Amino acid sequence: MRVVTAVAYDLRRTIGYLVADKWGRLIGRVECPMYGSGPDEPDALAVRSGHLWRRRSMVPADVIDQIDGTSGVIGLRV
Repeated sequence: MRVVTAVAYDLRRTIGYLVADKWGRLIGRVECPMYGSGPDEPDALAVRSGHLWRRRSMVPADVIDQIDGTSGVIGLRV
């Protein structure tokens, strides 16, 4: 039997963090948390990417693998 644990991340404190995919490629920088299902807990992140950071995309909280607070990097599972 395999034990799986879920760690709750505080997405409200991740503004300015870099976002990288599972291969370490840079996706963008967190612009702000996004609230959808509840008014008090964010369930996604708005990420700016592209040339001069003009593109915006959404990163759902369930694809976040880890958040490193010391280096300011968010690693994704995809």
